[in-house]
Amino acid sequence: YVVNPRDKLAALTRLFEVEPITRALIFVRTRAGTGELANELTRRGFPAEALHGDMSQDARERVLRRFRENRITVLVATDVAARGLDIDDISHVFNYDLPQDPEVYVHRIGRTGRAGKTGVAITLVTPAEQWRLRRIEGMMKTRTRQAQLPTVEDIQAHREERLLEEVMVWLRRGRAKRERELVETLVAEGHDLMDIAAVTLKMARREEKQRPIMAIGQVDEPRSSRPKRASRSGFQKDGRNGRKSRSGQKHGRVSHEQGMVRLRFGAGRKHGLRPNDVVGTLAYQADIPGRVIGKILIEEDRAWVDVPQEFVGRVLAKDGDFRIGKRIISVTLPGGGKEKHR
Repeated sequence: YVVNPRDKLAALTRLFEVEPITRALIFVRTRAGTGELANELTRRGFPAEALHGDMSQDARERVLRRFRENRITVLVATDVAARGLDIDDISHVFNYDLPQDPEVYVHRIGRTGRAGKTGVAITLVTPAEQWRLRRIEGMMKTRTRQAQLPTVEDIQAHREERLLEEVMVWLRRGRAKRERELVETLVAEGHDLMDIAAVTLKMARREEKQRPIMAIGQVDEPRSSRPKRASRSGFQKDGRNGRKSRSGQKHGRVSHEQGMVRLRFGAGRKHGLRPNDVVGTLAYQADIPGRVIGKILIEEDRAWVDVPQEFVGRVLAKDGDFRIGKRIISVTLPGGGKEKHR
């Protein structure tokens, strides 16, 4: 489903209304995102719990036990936290955030449809990310099917259909003797039978008020998220705030922004590195919020990126694990070791 970034939650809740979900696994990019999304879903009547890499082993096991025992049916996780997750009857996998690595995409969707069962994998793609999905499809040698999100009318009709199905189940069971006596009492008091039935159905639908159907805006015109290469004039836009800097110009190794530390990326313009690659790699693979990443300066064979002091340790601890496509990228302190890329 192609949606604007601001409409992802609305799109997800609409899909929860119509999909036959028995157990769902939702993948998000960051640790903080797991808790935020789980809380938002719970507030809207879809109870969910978060699973992320910073949880203790005991807390992780408690959440997974509740998931396996169907005490919770929706789990919001990062890729790191979901490693080793071995549950066969997951009906739906949702890519709330599209992964950068096609192999990660394959691992995610492979968690549904196991043990001979069918499963559904759903991906929310922003207009600017569609090229990345095409790249994933190329690696997988298959195509995903684009679909339209359910409308408000679709959801309302689905709710009413489910209500009537539930009523029919109880009518067939014939286990409402005491309730029938209550209806007979109301009729004897002069109430119309149709009115009684209508009020009863309305009472049965009260929980729907916890699930308001969120509005979704018209999808923005697709635009490539790939930053433009440096022009012949030698200027290139800064990845964060759009300021221009002379490409190839030697930049200082120390950030001039208070509280920020400048790190070195072991790849640059000649390797095809783009500002969104830097942000996506750090946010996704080091699990830090993309919004906190500061100035990005890309040179011919390396790049510089400003990271808040409190996240530097987390970034450096992951050195050797950073990948952009099939290339391993080093991220180091200036002068902190030889760069590697392949």
